[in-house]
Amino acid sequence: LAMLLQPGAGKSELLNSDDVSSYQQTLNKENSAQDSAAKQTFDQTLINLFPKNPLQAMTEENMLQIITFAIFIGVGIIMVGSKAQMVHKILEQTNEVLMYIVTMIMNVFAPIGTFGLVAHAFTGAGFGAIQQLGMYFFIVLLALVIHFFVVYGSAVKLLGRTSPLKFYKEFIPAITLGFSASSSTATLPVSLECTKKMGVRREIASFVQPLGATINMDGTAIMQGVATVFIAQISGATLSFTQIITVVVIAVVASIGTAGVPGVGLIMLAMVLNAVGLDPAAIGIILGIDRLLDMTRTSVNITGDATCALIISKAEERKLATKNE
Repeated sequence: LAMLLQPGAGKSELLNSDDVSSYQQTLNKENSAQDSAAKQTFDQTLINLFPKNPLQAMTEENMLQIITFAIFIGVGIIMVGSKAQMVHKILEQTNEVLMYIVTMIMNVFAPIGTFGLVAHAFTGAGFGAIQQLGMYFFIVLLALVIHFFVVYGSAVKLLGRTSPLKFYKEFIPAITLGFSASSSTATLPVSLECTKKMGVRREIASFVQPLGATINMDGTAIMQGVATVFIAQISGATLSFTQIITVVVIAVVASIGTAGVPGVGLIMLAMVLNAVGLDPAAIGIILGIDRLLDMTRTSVNITGDATCALIISKAEERKLATKNE
C-alpha cells in the first residue's frame, strides 16, 4: 500500500522540523547511555543489578534494579509465609489502586493528550506536510483494517470454523479496552475472559494469548513497514527490492521483540530504519500522530492473539472428536 499510494512522494520539509531535531537529541542521550553501559566490566554489570536505594531506582526508571528488588521482595514474602500476609495484601491493594488510576487516566485524559499531540503535529507543518502525514495515517489505518477483517476474518472462518461476526461481537470488550489502553499486556485479563466466553479452552488461551501479547505484534509490523517506506520517500531515497525485503523481515523480527506497552513500536522502528540506511531521527515526524495509530494497532494485535487461540482450541476439539470416534 505504501509503495502503491506513495504517502511521502516528493522530498519534504518535514525533515527540517523541530520534531526531528528533538528526537535526534533523545537518540543521542540513549546512545550515550548505551555506550557507557557497553564500557562496563562484567562485575560492574552484576553490581549494578542491585539498587543502593530502591526508591531512587524507581524514580530513575532503572528497570533491572527494580526487577531485582521485586524478586527479593517476592522471595522474602514466599519464605516468610503466613507472617507476610499483611505485606502481601498491602502490595495487592496498592496494585489495584494504581491500576485504577492508570485506567482512569487512559480513559479520561489520554484522549485529550492524544488530541494535543496530533494538533501540535499538524499546526507546526505546512499544508503539503499535513497532506503527507494524513496520507501516511490513512495508509497505516487502511492496512490495519484489511488485516483485521480480511486476514483475521478469513482465519476465523476457514481455520477456526467460526462465524467472524460472532467472533468480533464477543471480542468487542477487549478490542475497545485495547484501543483505549494501547497495551496488549494491560488488556490481557479482558481478552482471556472474552475467549473463554467463545468456548476457547482455558489451558490453551492462558498459554497462547500471553505469548501472543509478547511476540505476535502484527499491527506493529505493519506500521514499521509503512513508516520506513514513508520516511524513505520524504527523504528522497529509493529502496531497492532487496531493501524492501529487508524491511519486511526486520519489521517482523522487531515486532516479535516488541513489548506489549504503549509506544514501544517506535523504538523498534529505529532498528528497521538503520537496517536500510535511513536516519532514525526522522521518527520524530510521525511521533505526534502515532498515538492514534498505536491505539488501533493494539486492537489488531490482541485480536490476532485471540484468533490464534480460537484456531488452536477448535483444532484440538476436532482432534479429540476424531480420537473418540
